[in-house]
Amino acid sequence: MSGTALVTGASSGIGLEVARALVARGYRVLGTTRNPDALPEKSRVPGVEYVTLDLCDRVSIEKCAQAAGDVDILVNNAGESQMGPFEELPTDAIDRLFQVNVLGAVQLTQLLLPGMRMRGYGRVVMVGSMLASFPLAFRSSYVATKCALKGFASAARRELSPFGVWLTTVEPGTIATGIGDRRTRYVGDGSPYGGDYSTVASAMARNEDRGIRAEKVAALVVKAIEADKPKPLYAVGNMAPLVFTVRRLAPRAVTEKMMSRFHGLR
Repeated sequence: MSGTALVTGASSGIGLEVARALVARGYRVLGTTRNPDALPEKSRVPGVEYVTLDLCDRVSIEKCAQAAGDVDILVNNAGESQMGPFEELPTDAIDRLFQVNVLGAVQLTQLLLPGMRMRGYGRVVMVGSMLASFPLAFRSSYVATKCALKGFASAARRELSPFGVWLTTVEPGTIATGIGDRRTRYVGDGSPYGGDYSTVASAMARNEDRGIRAEKVAALVVKAIEADKPKPLYAVGNMAPLVFTVRRLAPRAVTEKMMSRFHGLR
């Protein structure tokens, strides 16, 4: 394979494995991290060129696009995870989450799309979450960001596909990447939601310990990239084929109850 790919959040988890997989398939790969000079060797993939990107800083996003140059493939993977009762989520925390998970990815994509369109080829992969299709209590802000990413990609597909540029979303289920250790959490002392919050948090921790590996998600990202006409949505993990069938055929209330019970809520 050939072409240049830009993978955001390439220093850990899914991003690192996507970068590794693309290098192995012959792509030139640029991987982003907030500070390439401070990146430890264990987080570096041989063959990846690292560039600076802070998704909270719009100037940094512009500089990243300029440094990357002509990019054929963009994998919007970088993001943050957040958890808390809707009522108690701080406004500034929601603002930051949307900037990192949505607005930064949108800005970077907008900067790279003209080149893809003019060259007649491009692939943009939004790394979302199955929570966008199966929302979960206490994950409202995170779910909303992943729904927003999927919305941009799904709605804009027809705009770009006549130019050979395809947008798609990959939705992983529960992943064993240690993301739970980095998740920001907001719940007040004595919160009326404390009991249910703790139940969901404990269930998520158990599920993440036995979740799918990042390599499996990376393989699906590569499949989407290399498809002649990528599908709107790819999903992996959490028995994706079965649960998406249930979602399609059963009333919405059934899937809501299914998600709640899977995480210990009644």
